[in-house]
Amino acid sequence: MSQRFAPAVWVVVFLAVFVWSAIEPTDRATWVLEVLPAAVGFAAVVWCFFRYPLTPLVYVLILVHAIILMVGGHYTYAEVPLFDWFREWFDWERNNYDKLGHLAQGFIPAMVAREVVIRFEVFSSRRWAAFFIVCFCLAVSAFYELIEWWVALLSDEAAEAFLGTQGYVWDTQSDMAWALSGAILALILLGRFHDRQLEEL
Repeated sequence: MSQRFAPAVWVVVFLAVFVWSAIEPTDRATWVLEVLPAAVGFAAVVWCFFRYPLTPLVYVLILVHAIILMVGGHYTYAEVPLFDWFREWFDWERNNYDKLGHLAQGFIPAMVAREVVIRFEVFSSRRWAAFFIVCFCLAVSAFYELIEWWVALLSDEAAEAFLGTQGYVWDTQSDMAWALSGAILALILLGRFHDRQLEEL
């Protein structure tokens, strides 16, 4: 595996953000719901490191996604301070940290899926591989929206912070659109760089 990946640094950064996010979050139920996928990702990365090493790019992207989730879990997606500042600066109607999260929800899983699809030679055609990856990411996004709906049905209080709709009637559709855009952007922007790292494995 490429020497550019430093597993100790990865673990330290993840745990530091995790501990910070767990200290007096805005809403504890939301923190659990948002940070759980990051914790699962941490366990998956540890397993992969010993059994199925990934490219440095994918390791870094997974860490970035985990940080986005943990920051959102700490503040709730509607109350991240930096994006409150952006809202005032750009005259937005809402805190758009949620949209960053959904962009990442397409962008980063796209590269993880790309790595698996290419390394296992699932498709002989790169075009079919790209099509599958985009569809996979859109399916993941849609399933996450179902999870948000189930949370809303089970708990009104947790749902308000977890959903982060902020009164936007098209929140579900725009979330999926951001994830779709993220997946497409990832394949366009990082495809060749990812290929070079795959060759080094």
